Amino acid sequence: METRIKKFIKPFTDFVRTNVTSGYLLLFCVVAALSIVNSRFSEDYHHFFETNIGVSIANFNFSHDIHFWINDGLMAIFFLLVGLEIKRELLEGELSDIKKSSLPILAAIGGMIVPALIYILFNYNTTTTNGWAIPMATDIAFAVAILSLLGKRIPLSLKIFLTALAIVDDLGAIIVIAVFYTQTLSFAYLFYASIVLIILYLFNISRVKSLSFYIPLGILLWYFIYKSGIHATIAGVLFAFMIPTNKGTHISPLEHLEHLLTKPVAYFIMPLFALSNTDIVFSNQLFLSLSQPIGLGIIFGLVFGKVIGIVSFAYLSIKLKLSDLPTETSWKQLIGAGFLGGIGFTMSIFIALLSFPELELQAVSKLAILLASFASGAIGYGLLRRA
Repeated sequence: METRIKKFIKPFTDFVRTNVTSGYLLLFCVVAALSIVNSRFSEDYHHFFETNIGVSIANFNFSHDIHFWINDGLMAIFFLLVGLEIKRELLEGELSDIKKSSLPILAAIGGMIVPALIYILFNYNTTTTNGWAIPMATDIAFAVAILSLLGKRIPLSLKIFLTALAIVDDLGAIIVIAVFYTQTLSFAYLFYASIVLIILYLFNISRVKSLSFYIPLGILLWYFIYKSGIHATIAGVLFAFMIPTNKGTHISPLEHLEHLLTKPVAYFIMPLFALSNTDIVFSNQLFLSLSQPIGLGIIFGLVFGKVIGIVSFAYLSIKLKLSDLPTETSWKQLIGAGFLGGIGFTMSIFIALLSFPELELQAVSKLAILLASFASGAIGYGLLRRA
């Protein structure tokens, strides 16, 4: 029994500990990026990330700038880790029990629907409607980092609730990216990708446990998904679902791969994404643009839409006796956690890049996300500290 409890608790505590440090590192990289792009080194910054890197073998040439390798390559590894976390939670974690998982699942659904509706209300019948998914996501690294500042003021059950909610949020964002942000499809490459997935599935059910059999096929899957027209990062999630796991006490290939990826993603990939994509050049015109529908939709969606959606759906779930309030948690604390759900940084910026090819709209989106995330974090921290 003790071994089983440790098997459940350890991944969560490791997850929280890693995300706390990652949150602080992300903040440092955001400040560093903003300082660089608003200094005389701005041109060098952009020149570096526009440098082309690629592979050329015989007639095969695959070359892209560093931005591509971060946003489509390294972020696929980020999505792989997210996929592994989702699968583990669904099979043996907080989301594996219907009664326990109903509250974070329903709260997360509310936290996705309401912000999207608020954004659409502001941007209805405009050219920026396509960004409706931007305020849907929660950045777990920043949220957990803020929770860590509160120490023992908040119960462990609230941390587990917010973590589970953020994982469901990520799953929702992944589905949205796959379904709504795919422009054109190559059915030939989709067919090749499906062949790779079938092989991976056969490995899984045949109980092939060595990751050396899976990883080369994962790279091939990434290439085929990219060429198919679906965003390449989705390959990371599909690959994660093919990695075998078990319910025993032995470390499964899924847990082994998750352990291998957690620190590189937290301490390298996410900070690098922040460093390369928080390229906001401040100007009076940019701040004035926040009053446009795109800026208002993102800010109101994240700051107010997330907490309204999370708390209202949680309230309905509890009143309908579908769920229970987390142990030793008050409604005031749940509202504070709802505000922390409005910290949308990493996934929100990622969706903004997919939504708008125009650099001007990307800049407004990023600034709105940054300000809204700061406001949500500050309000959430204040409420939780008083609660």
